[in-house]
Amino acid sequence: MPFPDTFLWGGATSASQIEGAFDRDGRGMSTADVFPYHEKITDPRQSMLKAMTRAEVKAAMEDQTGFYPKRIGIDFYHHYEEDIALMAELGFTVYRMSISWSRIFPNGDDPIPNEAGLAFYDQVIDTCLSYGIAPLITLSHYDFPLALTLKQNGWLSRKTVDDFVRYASLLFERYKDKVKYWVTFNEFNIISLTPFISGGMLADQVADLEAAKHQAAHHQLLASSLAVAACHRIIPDAKIGGMIARFESYPETCAPEDSLLTIQNDQKNFAYADVMVKGSYPNYLLQTWAETGLTPVLAPEDVAILKEGCVDFLGFSYYMSGLSGTDKTTEKTAGNLGYTKKNPYLKTSEWGWQIDPVGLRVTLHKLYDRYGIPLFVLENGLGARDTVSADGEIEDTYRIAYLSAHLRELGKALDERVPVLGYTLWGWIDLISASTSEMSKRYGLVYVDQDDYGQGSQKRLKKKSFAWYQAVIASNGKSLEEAHT
Repeated sequence: MPFPDTFLWGGATSASQIEGAFDRDGRGMSTADVFPYHEKITDPRQSMLKAMTRAEVKAAMEDQTGFYPKRIGIDFYHHYEEDIALMAELGFTVYRMSISWSRIFPNGDDPIPNEAGLAFYDQVIDTCLSYGIAPLITLSHYDFPLALTLKQNGWLSRKTVDDFVRYASLLFERYKDKVKYWVTFNEFNIISLTPFISGGMLADQVADLEAAKHQAAHHQLLASSLAVAACHRIIPDAKIGGMIARFESYPETCAPEDSLLTIQNDQKNFAYADVMVKGSYPNYLLQTWAETGLTPVLAPEDVAILKEGCVDFLGFSYYMSGLSGTDKTTEKTAGNLGYTKKNPYLKTSEWGWQIDPVGLRVTLHKLYDRYGIPLFVLENGLGARDTVSADGEIEDTYRIAYLSAHLRELGKALDERVPVLGYTLWGWIDLISASTSEMSKRYGLVYVDQDDYGQGSQKRLKKKSFAWYQAVIASNGKSLEEAHT
């Protein structure tokens, strides 16, 4: 069956990984700007997941010799017209992008917004619309104003809730006639792993980092709910969603203990989605807090705030799956942002991610059965090393195979009556890796001539996957089955 006529086809990026121009036109520094490039990082916990101290942040801000890749991105700031023209050539009907908070409010809480920053996004959005591409804007995507980190320890402060809602409301008002799809926070549940990059918190400024993560997450949930309510009020015909990183997990064996552990891992993965969709904390999380003493401070009005700001759809990223089991001797493999047991039935990417197209279909069913609201696949893709031939060709057949298999499973889920609004593959163009700040791990349908050290012409080259995805969109998914058969 072809995909629904209303299905949104596109790609996704984040401001911190593509824009560059970190010190242009009044932009303030963000948490993404202080991660340097290091050779041979294989463990994401050495970079993106690193808990930063105040001294480390200040040293990075003052560093004149290190290379910080996210500060230059792929210079989308000056290439946006060319890049959006490529999206149009692909046939995109939606482009998932993020806005850098510190480009709008350089210090996060400035009395007036930075008009030069807003003017840049005016141009990006208007260019998308001129090609019939609907912008889908993520308000916060691993890109928190560094000034608020140093001033009030990021999301640990309840004041940050007000700062964020003011920022979000400004964008809703400015783009209410142009943008009808919004997401509050990228991969909300990752704050449990990334207190600095997601939560803007300094590890040496809290007495208990684990407790601080839960408090910061509560404040983000309040901010998300208040932003949803503001969006519904300001743009009644818009859809605004939440997003999680989905780590699909299977029992390692048929031992009952492994099935129970799988359920518990799902609960950890879904906890914040439960709040964003249902409007209250699930009992299993309340019990965990009670047992560990990690219950965050809640104000009397918080229950009503969470209940009144439920999302319209749930977006998620999906890259790989893992196993849940009690056998501590099982071989492990590097995963998206951590480690998981190795599944002998699956192949892995060079970065150790287990390739599991059926897992996407499993996830879609689990999420719809649990929440009963429309879903959106906001990230899915394959990071790989691409080689440019002497005649300028990039034969990324491995990427086509990965994406084709996942999209076919998505199509099956649609046939099985799971409502999915759209699919935005990650990153439709090569960009700086969020986890390791490298350029070698490429996801794009478009190759960017730039190496791990920022050297290169930044020329854009179409890979073989470009024409493949173009055909998928033009046929509304029909070419997937034709190629498969």
